[in-house]
Amino acid sequence: MTLSIRNVAIIAHVDHGKTTLVDALLQQSGVFREGEEVPTCVMDSNAIERERGITILSKNTAIRYKDTLINIVDTPGHADFGGEVERVLGMVDGCVLIVDANEGPMPQTRFVLKKALEKGLRPIVVVNKIDRPNVDPDLAVDKVFDLFVDLGADDDQCDFVTLYASGLGGFAKTKIEDEGVDMQPMFEAIVDHVPPPSGDSTKPLQLQVTTLDYSEYLGRIVIGRVHNGVIRAGQEAGLTKEDGRVVKTKVSKLMGFEGLQRVEIEEASAGNLVAVAGFSDANIGETITCPNEPQPLPLIKVDEPTLQMTFSINDSPFAGREGKFVTSRQLRDRLYKELETNVALRVEESDSPDKFLVSGRGELHLGILIENMRREGYEFQVSQPQVIYREVNGQTCEPYEYLILDVPEEAVGSCIERLGERRGEMQNMQATEGNRTQAEFVIPARGLIGFRTEFLRLTRGEGLMNHSFLDYRQKVSSLETRRNGVLIAFEEGSATFYALKNAEDRGSFFITPGTKVYKGMIVGENTRPQDLELNVCKAKQLTNMRSATGDELVQLQAPTEMTLERALEYISSDELVEVTPESIRLRKMSKKLAKQR
Repeated sequence: MTLSIRNVAIIAHVDHGKTTLVDALLQQSGVFREGEEVPTCVMDSNAIERERGITILSKNTAIRYKDTLINIVDTPGHADFGGEVERVLGMVDGCVLIVDANEGPMPQTRFVLKKALEKGLRPIVVVNKIDRPNVDPDLAVDKVFDLFVDLGADDDQCDFVTLYASGLGGFAKTKIEDEGVDMQPMFEAIVDHVPPPSGDSTKPLQLQVTTLDYSEYLGRIVIGRVHNGVIRAGQEAGLTKEDGRVVKTKVSKLMGFEGLQRVEIEEASAGNLVAVAGFSDANIGETITCPNEPQPLPLIKVDEPTLQMTFSINDSPFAGREGKFVTSRQLRDRLYKELETNVALRVEESDSPDKFLVSGRGELHLGILIENMRREGYEFQVSQPQVIYREVNGQTCEPYEYLILDVPEEAVGSCIERLGERRGEMQNMQATEGNRTQAEFVIPARGLIGFRTEFLRLTRGEGLMNHSFLDYRQKVSSLETRRNGVLIAFEEGSATFYALKNAEDRGSFFITPGTKVYKGMIVGENTRPQDLELNVCKAKQLTNMRSATGDELVQLQAPTEMTLERALEYISSDELVEVTPESIRLRKMSKKLAKQR
């Protein structure tokens, strides 16, 4: 029996329960054996994805519901990984938009929905987490409708199907007053409202590469959708390159998807999602076609990067002590290898062989790359992120962000004041549950660099902040991004309790006693606007036994933990983040390097 096919993407704002909902669909579809231990968030296979609770890489799975094969693609929810979202939407014929019943649409909801509507998809709206207290699903649906209208959806798209669900509870329902039993209403909605894939199996082969993978046994694996024709294992096919060349090769292995596994198949016709081995030099957006009748599909257009950083070899006094890969050649090879799968990334050579300009979609996008590299053993240093300007109609333009803050009532005034100094314009503000306020802003991307650390301080860690790329607008004059000066070590050694305690009134520290430091390393933040050099290695001169034990009950203030994300946001234009597999350090640039910048 031939199964009918439905190809559907799951799209949502980060942390609205997308991956958990897919877990429930997988568990109730019979993918797992009885008694098999099933982890949560099974689609988030990457270690960083599990640690942070976000989806970074799109992944697809296939489940059977009655006589229908449903190919589900789980997409990232953060705008920094929009390159993944844009690619995979070309593989599907419909999408499921998941919205938190309490929060409603958020910045990344707008981003992913806009991409889906531009592709002509008609979303099924799922209001998730309805089993939580104090939720208002009807208000969430109203906000979603307003967002559809605001994004220019047509009448057919605005007439969306709505489901109410709980990914953790494992149920979905068509009416809010119905009893939640299982996920069957969602299966039915996908089968009934997502159109079957278009395509003609009698036409010449067209398969567009949307995702790249790698296997030690098979080499590069390309994943994509068969738009037309039939692809067979062992056949000769042509790969149409970006410059129009057709490279002939052989399909060494053809695989389909069944649950979370790839299964070897003999052939696949139009509408199927497949993984193909044998195309060692394939890249994203290229088309696998018949070698004698090449008919390439239009290349996939991905939004351009908005932020740029300089990656360079580590030249600090501690260089080479903790990393496995430390040379410029190793750094260059790793960055260019990333381009093979990370389509939203750009890497350029600089005037120095030891430095590379790396451009991405945002601080999180670049931060994930840096984190992956340090876990692989790379040691290097990066500069402060800088926005990328564009020339539009003869004017210099810069990227703008759409920002939503959810803060305690008492912090609203200070947040509005600081964003005003950073050229943020408030668009809307409303009170929410629990003496909190939600405020919406449009702000230059420059104005958000370094703001998150200050935002946490203003809201005492209780504020929520989400933003996504909006558009390019005319560049504004300089922004006020005030930050106190830093405390700088002026000699190499190990920090001592005595020195740190005596300097506590000068500011807050990023290090603890025993931390190894070097001259020029940033060890804390000054209470004043100026930078200040300190000797944090000074030891107490012991004259008798009493003085040796006199400080036992004295305690230091807790240091500020400088994570990678916080470090990238914190540094100024004359500072660097030193990244190694074991440490994250902040340092001042050498005077020579600072002059070059």
